[in-house]
Amino acid sequence: MKKSFLFILLLTVVRIFSQVTPDQNQGLVKDPFFSNPNPNTEASKKVQHRHSDTAGVSPDKYEGNMVFSGNVVFEHQGSVLTADEVVFYQKENFLKAIGNVVLTTADGNRITAEEMEYDGNTQRGIARRNVVLTDPKQTIKTETLYYDKIPNTAYFNTGGTIYSNDGSVMYTKAATYYLNSKMIDFIGRSNIETDKYTIISDNIKTNQNTGVSDFFGPTTIRSKENPINYVYTEQGTNNSKTGESFLNKNSRIHYNGKILTGDKLYFNKTTGFGKGTGNVKLDDPKQNRYIIGGYGEVYEKKDSAMVTDKPYLVKVLTKDSVYMSAEKFLSFQKPDSANALKKKSFLRAYRKVRIFKTDMQGRADSLSFNETDGEMHLMRKPILWMGVKQITGDEIRIYSDPEKEITDSIRVLGNAFAISKADSLNLKDEFNQIKSKNMIVYLKNNTIDIAKAVGNAQAITYADDTNQKTKEVTRIGVALSTCGEIVAGFIERKLENVDCNIGANSDIYPMSKISKDERFFKDFNWNTKDRPQKWRDIFLDTPNYPETVYQSDNSLFERADAERKKLEEKNKPKTPVRVKK
Repeated sequence: MKKSFLFILLLTVVRIFSQVTPDQNQGLVKDPFFSNPNPNTEASKKVQHRHSDTAGVSPDKYEGNMVFSGNVVFEHQGSVLTADEVVFYQKENFLKAIGNVVLTTADGNRITAEEMEYDGNTQRGIARRNVVLTDPKQTIKTETLYYDKIPNTAYFNTGGTIYSNDGSVMYTKAATYYLNSKMIDFIGRSNIETDKYTIISDNIKTNQNTGVSDFFGPTTIRSKENPINYVYTEQGTNNSKTGESFLNKNSRIHYNGKILTGDKLYFNKTTGFGKGTGNVKLDDPKQNRYIIGGYGEVYEKKDSAMVTDKPYLVKVLTKDSVYMSAEKFLSFQKPDSANALKKKSFLRAYRKVRIFKTDMQGRADSLSFNETDGEMHLMRKPILWMGVKQITGDEIRIYSDPEKEITDSIRVLGNAFAISKADSLNLKDEFNQIKSKNMIVYLKNNTIDIAKAVGNAQAITYADDTNQKTKEVTRIGVALSTCGEIVAGFIERKLENVDCNIGANSDIYPMSKISKDERFFKDFNWNTKDRPQKWRDIFLDTPNYPETVYQSDNSLFERADAERKKLEEKNKPKTPVRVKK
């Protein structure tokens, strides 16, 4: 009996609840954007209806709230909203506007859309479909715009285009616009297009009043006139009014195929002037050359650059590299006189030039280098070393083949003086020497082949004789030559023959008949302490290596001279002795 009663009671409860239908009016459902985490302490004013052609309530539509149609006008704290139709949720102080919606704020900003929701309590609005925000600085177009009147901000994340009054156009996925300060905070990858350049950045903040944009992520500013010229940074500032960019992190200036990097960079897109400080590097990929220093400048329109503050240069070759230092480097390009469409690359180095290459080292006060043609001039007390050979003069010119990366010839202008070790396998102080007004040295496979001295030519050379059977080399003596022109031939880096032409005067003196002093020109200076022996020596005014000590052998001459003196004494006529009477 008890179980039957409980079963009947359960059926009754089920039937009662099954007859209850859900409430058809769920009330107003707002977007989470309208929730105000910091509501005003003061009571919000009610949204005011100012005009409409018709008004009424439809119980089966809009949850029974008032609907205004035809030239509808609402006002709220200085802002005016117009639309074709407005649903007003009076209790919630909330409205939905449909068709030709226009919201004009108290400060004159204007938002148009196909639809809009507005909350009078939070003073926030959401505009949808063909949204356009217009203020005195620009026009923003997007599909959904979130507007907050209290901080006076507008936000969108549906992609938008911003047309600035200065002619620039901005594209971004999401952005927040601060209408009071006219600051736009772009979120994610964004583009700014101007008539002169394009900016692409992962994070931009732009002030429309000042024209200043701050970058907080990978950013590229590219020239439209010459797209290969652009600026890259991961943190910096750009002023659209002055064309100036200040770049502070992982930054590069790309101009005319060259790249300037540094800890901090500055570039003016209007003038084409840029500069860098701290770990500056000027890279020229076309010339396989870069310059590193503490400070650098570039001039885009002149296609030139300067690097100072302990700079050094590295020119990368296929099998070797050239290292060079100076107090200042200048790099520039000029049109090729033979082809105006091509440019030639030039380099200048000033004060304390130091050069290191595996098979050639040099020093000079200044340098001029035509990189395109491979012509280098060393000026003011230049000195050049090649193996066991040394060349000095008023000016040294080196001619190379840039394609083959080999040196063809060397010209010495004024006070030419070439010195080579007579035998590189010993430490005897025996040196072949050639002096003249000018000199040209021809090279083969980067080694000296022929040296031609022209003008008041003089030579001191060691003469040897080779036994054809035993191949033993016997020192014959030393040749002293003076003539108008001297041609010296080298075989396997060793002086083999010397031809004296034009007014030739050449004599060979046995070692017993030529003193040590006569075997050297008065201005002989075999410089080993200043010669760079490794590439890092270019940073020193002089490596100041210990002078190589050579063994001097003057024994044959001294013995022969002693014998000559004895003979002279012996052959002297005897003076008769007078006897007093």
